Amino acid sequence: MGKIRIRTGRGTGTMEVDDNPAKWSGDEYRKIQAARKEAAGNTMVHTGRGTGSRRLKDIPEPKSRPSTEGKTRITGRGTGSRKSSNKGS
Repeated sequence: MGKIRIRTGRGTGTMEVDDNPAKWSGDEYRKIQAARKEAAGNTMVHTGRGTGSRRLKDIPEPKSRPSTEGKTRITGRGTGSRKSSNKGS
């Protein structure tokens, strides 16, 4: 298994990860981000184009993704729709 470089931070940074998409997208990447946040500890980060600042530990945890089961999904350039089912996931 090889490594690939993905872009981070509006394209200004890079990060090397395994070429398995689970490592750099979705739930697996959220775990990696949470671990990085935990390791940073009490670091100060700047917000709002550098006009504000707050402690990294004070930023709230992201909410889990809501289920889309039974919701209408738009298909084909917005011309069709169907109910989504999460049975395959």
